[in-house]
Amino acid sequence: MRVLVRSFGCSSNQADGAVLAGCLAEAGHELVGSASSADLVVYNTCAVKGPTEDRMIEVCKRVPVGKKLIIAGCLPLINLDRLLAKVKFDGIVGPAAGEKIVELANRVVNGEKVMTLNGGSDRMPALSLPRVQQSSVVSIVPIGYGCLGSCAYCCVFLARGHLRSYVVQDVAQRVAEDVGRGFREFWLTSQDTACYGRDIGTSLVRLLKSLCNVNGDFMVRVGMMTPNMVMDILDELIDMFRDKKIFKFIHVPIQSGNDRILRRMRRFYSVDDFIKIVSTFRACFPELTVATDVICGFPGEEREDFERTLRLIETVKPDIVNVSKFFPRPRTAAAEMQRDFLSPSDIKRRSGMAAALAKQVAHEKNKQWVRWRGNILIDEIGKTSGSWVGRNFAYRPVTVKSSCNLLGKTLNVRVTEAFPTYLAGEIVE
Repeated sequence: MRVLVRSFGCSSNQADGAVLAGCLAEAGHELVGSASSADLVVYNTCAVKGPTEDRMIEVCKRVPVGKKLIIAGCLPLINLDRLLAKVKFDGIVGPAAGEKIVELANRVVNGEKVMTLNGGSDRMPALSLPRVQQSSVVSIVPIGYGCLGSCAYCCVFLARGHLRSYVVQDVAQRVAEDVGRGFREFWLTSQDTACYGRDIGTSLVRLLKSLCNVNGDFMVRVGMMTPNMVMDILDELIDMFRDKKIFKFIHVPIQSGNDRILRRMRRFYSVDDFIKIVSTFRACFPELTVATDVICGFPGEEREDFERTLRLIETVKPDIVNVSKFFPRPRTAAAEMQRDFLSPSDIKRRSGMAAALAKQVAHEKNKQWVRWRGNILIDEIGKTSGSWVGRNFAYRPVTVKSSCNLLGKTLNVRVTEAFPTYLAGEIVE
């Protein structure tokens, strides 16, 4: 068959999609780049937010007539009722289906209508399964599935379940093999990388130590870490970050600048915990890139609560702030807080204010990199003709111009200009 596999959403979902594509290709199917040229379409879906779910529904409804459709990923386990009511499909499977996608595809093509929702939250595909990565430079490596949280707003737990970690040796072997295949940049991904290993008697620190002992020229980006899971490993984690193979980049979501709202969100840390993590990291790595997340308009958020979030951004000055509007998600505790819901107009106004402040802070922080000179790894093709995007030691994106194919190259550059979301540079001969 000719098969299109397309993944949406987080890096964990992208990693799952690479395995779906790899297993189908190894089974003899031809991977194609568009729904119109496919016999079978596999959409590996995301439904973390309301607008994302809306988009997934519309994408699935637009599959050309006559094509078989398998809907995989988180959406089936987050809002199956809506999927059944709105979309015509041939197969449904949850996240992390792994090699089971081959049997499912064969059954669908033979005329069956198949729903297989078990297995998404209680198993993990082997790290040794074949994969078709979207990049020849970046390898996305899942280190586990699920988490140890119970956030009031989060529906991903419904799809991904409780924490299941891969053993250290398997992750290290996977990285070593991918280094041998030519990959230079590794994204460690999970719903919360900081809770890695707590179910099997190990830790993120031990995993990073093992990966840094892998031979080869490569860099590791550590994925999102929930603050409360960082606190008890903070000193060890910082010592591990001193290794030159680890990008000086952390993603630590704060979500709100007010402890009262954090408690309503069921986030088990304080604003002071977040500040301590960032300040302690920055004391050791002054050029560290700090990414965080903020939710605007959580039920019960008063004006003063929101203003504290703005003041926190102004004070801490994260380099990246991912601003989200609150959307009630199915079967979450926050969805039951209707009487405390803010109006959509208030949520939109607050998110606009937070996004504008985040953009301003990001631009100010990026300006500090002008005239910096050093090495970048080209890991992405730019959006304009002849442009390339590389990352420096702090995972800062730097664009350069060249008519040559630079993908995977390490270049010495000088930063010449700063924008809110990236730096522009010139190649130093």
